[in-house]
Amino acid sequence: MDEKTPAGSRTTRARILEEVRHFLTLFLYLWVLLGLFVLNENIVRRQAGEGFLIQGFAFLNALVLGKIMLIAEHLDFARWLREKPAILSVLYESLLCTALFIAFHMSERFVMNLVRGAHPQEGLLSFGGGGYLGIGLVAVILFVSLLPFFAFKNVTRIIGWPRMRHILFGRPERMP
Repeated sequence: MDEKTPAGSRTTRARILEEVRHFLTLFLYLWVLLGLFVLNENIVRRQAGEGFLIQGFAFLNALVLGKIMLIAEHLDFARWLREKPAILSVLYESLLCTALFIAFHMSERFVMNLVRGAHPQEGLLSFGGGGYLGIGLVAVILFVSLLPFFAFKNVTRIIGWPRMRHILFGRPERMP
């Protein structure tokens, strides 16, 4: 239930709570997603007789990428697709977030190299096995992994949260 002022606008507290809930949703989705990537990498490392990676990577990256995703959603780059079929918005938003995540990751490596005193471009293309192929593979995995999130978001936007909540958590209506 939204808190209202006499003029009918939401209070600052209500907006902050809504933003925190939205960020937590993004964070949890990304944490599960990145956590699965780490688990998969652990399987590969275990098969090669190597040690395990810790889940801290997934947690910290989910925090940072969740904030990037939240900002991107507020900028609403896909608003021009609202009158088009929802699949276009789903594909566009997934592609945009994939590009933002990869660009941020490369920027982060660039800055870390500067801080460490290494050559700024050292290791920029090292994720995903290295090179442009590695970046391409990571991009495909990220793109496909983000599709369910943006599909759910866009369907909810179209049918409304009350109806989506009923579909997910309500009793199925009997068919005639």
